[in-house]
Amino acid sequence: MPDIDQLMTFFAAIVVTAPVALVAILGGSSLLGYKLTEEAISRASQLAIGVGLVACVLILGMMLASDQRHVVLDLGNWVEFRTPDSGHGHGHYHFAVKFEFDRLSVPFAILSFVFCGTIGAFAARYMHREPGFNRFFVLYSVFLAGMITASLADTIETLFTGWEFVGLSSALLIAFFQDRPAPCRNGFRVWVVYRVSDAALLLAAILLHHMTGEGDFDKLLGTGPWPEGRASVTEEQAVLVGLLLLFAAAGKSALVPFSGWLPRAMEGPTPSSAVFYGALSVHLGAFLLLRLSPLIAVSLWLAVAVIALGLVTALYAYVVGAVQTDIKSALSFASLAQVGIIVAEIGAGHWIPFLWYVALVHLLGHASMRTLQFVRAPSLLQDYRAIENAIGGQLPRPPGLLRWAPVRVRAWLYRFALERGYLDAILSDYVARPFVAVFRWSDRNERWWTTFLTGTPGSGSEVPPAGPAPSAAPAASPYPKVELPG
Repeated sequence: MPDIDQLMTFFAAIVVTAPVALVAILGGSSLLGYKLTEEAISRASQLAIGVGLVACVLILGMMLASDQRHVVLDLGNWVEFRTPDSGHGHGHYHFAVKFEFDRLSVPFAILSFVFCGTIGAFAARYMHREPGFNRFFVLYSVFLAGMITASLADTIETLFTGWEFVGLSSALLIAFFQDRPAPCRNGFRVWVVYRVSDAALLLAAILLHHMTGEGDFDKLLGTGPWPEGRASVTEEQAVLVGLLLLFAAAGKSALVPFSGWLPRAMEGPTPSSAVFYGALSVHLGAFLLLRLSPLIAVSLWLAVAVIALGLVTALYAYVVGAVQTDIKSALSFASLAQVGIIVAEIGAGHWIPFLWYVALVHLLGHASMRTLQFVRAPSLLQDYRAIENAIGGQLPRPPGLLRWAPVRVRAWLYRFALERGYLDAILSDYVARPFVAVFRWSDRNERWWTTFLTGTPGSGSEVPPAGPAPSAAPAASPYPKVELPG
């Protein structure tokens, strides 16, 4: 009879395989041109999510019933090579795929399965007869696979894979309604922000390889179960790696200065907004910081930076959310305020480690509440209108922003809140525009050198200005021109 370790490993394999199988079924049928019915898509989603959820709950039950604090599913080294060690680095590099089931990852994986299953059942009715029904569920399954991969990752390469799946599916679902320009523009904007913040995660992975020779978390965070592990790096290394990962978490969870993309994400369908920016995706950055809590325990300065970023984000979200008139935008900033508090709790765990458990419980409870609110939002507006029509007046509105402040301060504060802190304008003018200017300068130089080396003047020597390209002259009509009398 198999022992408990073998059973847990078997169920761990089911947890990892179920979302991947769903992506293969829905995505493979679309690529092969075989169109599944709405009922078949819904049943396949519920079956895969149900199997993964049951296996994950069984792992949690066996953990609680035994002394086994964690189990690792190791799929081996997919890339491995050795180089001569010069004494300044490590001669062994490998890319390993490992999944860790512990007190942190298992609750978050269960949360992902529960919410994806609930919102999937809701979306099957909400998106009924929508032309993009199949496309929605394909991207939804990619999101689920990314969430499970990122939450269970035991190496930074595995984490990066799930991280990218979550970002890609999120951006494509924001741009789900392709017939309107606003969703496509906002989806592209979110994708650009993700690219900038994900570059920090990639740099952290490279730095971790140079520090330890591999990307395994147990080499960085210690071999003890969460949160008892102790990082095996110096304080300076912890600050460097931790700040890069904090930058990556800020982009994924819309922390300051990346908070401007959060209301743009509301362009997607309500089911995706509920599970992405109310429950799971917006908390993924906080989950990353929880996973890296041993680094916060090592460095005082890193803990201070985490607390400061969390408090600034919570204050920003409160001020901006107080003036929102759209219910989804108001809920998104309310979620951001709580995420900021969760991040501050994680940073305070440097002095009180018990706060890491508090942050985890806060994360799980807040995600549950926001999911319900996002799903309830469309019908809530209808109920409000029905009540106001019945009573012949408006329901009481919440008080204004800082009513006790002087008039000029309130006016400036309202302008600041309505412009959402000018974060979009700052990123556009001082981050994106310099990059665009450098790229255009490089393009002009490349064209000049190409013309100079080929000796073909006129082929690229006249570089068009940096503004929009001039419109082409209209083509001659093949029909004769008819002049109307008079």
